[in-house]
Amino acid sequence: MQYILALDQGTTSSRAILFDASGAIAAVAQREFEQIFPQPGWVEHDPDQIWATQSAVAIEVLGRAGAEAKDVAAIGITNQRETAIVWDRETGRPVCNAIVWQDRRTAEFCDRLKADGHAPMITERTGLVVDAYFSGSKVAWILDNVPGARTRAEQGHLAFGTVDSWLIWKLTGGKVHVTDVSNASRTMLFNIHELAWDDDLLRLLGVPRSMLPEVRSSSEVYGRVTAGLGLADLPIAGVAGDQQSALFGQMCVSPGLAKSTYGTGCFLLQNTGSVPVPSTNQLVTTVAWQINGRTEYALEGSVFIGGAVVQWLRDGLGIIQRSSDVEALATSVPDSGGVYLVPAFAGLGAPHWDPYARGMMIGITRGTTSAHIARAAVESIAYQVGDLLDAVQGDSGMPLAELRVDGGASRNDLLMQFQADLLGVPVVRPAVTETTALGAAYLAGLAVGFWPSAAAIAGQWQVERRFEPAMPQSQAASLRARWREAVGRARGWAGNDRA
Repeated sequence: MQYILALDQGTTSSRAILFDASGAIAAVAQREFEQIFPQPGWVEHDPDQIWATQSAVAIEVLGRAGAEAKDVAAIGITNQRETAIVWDRETGRPVCNAIVWQDRRTAEFCDRLKADGHAPMITERTGLVVDAYFSGSKVAWILDNVPGARTRAEQGHLAFGTVDSWLIWKLTGGKVHVTDVSNASRTMLFNIHELAWDDDLLRLLGVPRSMLPEVRSSSEVYGRVTAGLGLADLPIAGVAGDQQSALFGQMCVSPGLAKSTYGTGCFLLQNTGSVPVPSTNQLVTTVAWQINGRTEYALEGSVFIGGAVVQWLRDGLGIIQRSSDVEALATSVPDSGGVYLVPAFAGLGAPHWDPYARGMMIGITRGTTSAHIARAAVESIAYQVGDLLDAVQGDSGMPLAELRVDGGASRNDLLMQFQADLLGVPVVRPAVTETTALGAAYLAGLAVGFWPSAAAIAGQWQVERRFEPAMPQSQAASLRARWREAVGRARGWAGNDRA
């Protein structure tokens, strides 16, 4: 068997990638699916579309490589994490659309949890801040707002899962309802110290335990693909949430190593080893993975709108035709001309956690062009990651020697150089930037003996380009100070006191 098949179910597309034993990509298939916005601040996906696109690319990628299912040793899954799906155990049908991690409809519910004094307990047990970002409040909303859902759930007829659970359920024909520790740790229902669902949290959010998937490690055989899907009897053998998977794919397997993924959002994680490090800077303490009984943790900061700001330039403003056009447009001017764009389209994530912040552009003059706006958009991604890194280093106390990067926007050389300039440390882009899928492939391959050990895998990680800081530190500090001013003006715009 020559390959591992990684299923990478993201926020805007479903992808499948075949990796060979050297960790190289043999073939890729990708299909986008619909983004549903029923109301301002609401974001949904059709779970059946998620499944249809993901199962289709799984077959398509085999054809592209000239391979068959018998050539594949195992399947690894990585996924958008906090997106919540509830379905009927008997029919397998979702009770409503998936509520996406970007969705803000439960912000007031989370405010009530904080006002009632529950935040310290929730944070201590889960490592999370209380926010609409995480799955728990989304499940509670579904149970309280979909007719008959709570009754059906209490009778044991409904199942909840993040996208990994949904895909495994579908792949196994409804035989297996599991998740891994990394995804479970993003629900606001999971005790990261005991590595178990927490009864107090379930009671607090009103989520019946019967809905929940069994929590397993990140690298083991969970089940096999059911007949009739064109994937033979392949074992599903690795699962990790997308950002933890990218951390593993980047081989950040020692404490202090950090990576930033530039996707729809931006996610910066630093490995903190076998002990969870509590945050004093409003970061998330999360499970990184569990392999062979050993659990590792990470500190994480999340930016809600990263590469999505480029999609907005394309789809919302129409100033570029393709996302890849943004670099050429932004590079056509030497700087942003004093324009700052705060892309708080879905509120602000770490370290601000302001669900009421909204997008803002400031510094516009008669001389401002679409190129300045494009550059400000690109730079906004780097500014937000800089804010995250300050917070991560403040919590961990581990100095950063370099930042490893991946994700679609990491291919933008202008962004990567500006990131290195702002941070004052090298930014390192690996030869394989598909590290989210690669991490899932590694986890699956380790479980079935396709690779003998993590140490053997580590030797495959190679640098494609290293971006060294070139901007004077005083200039970088001045730019970042101005950015913080702009963020301050965007905060709280959609607060409760506004119509």
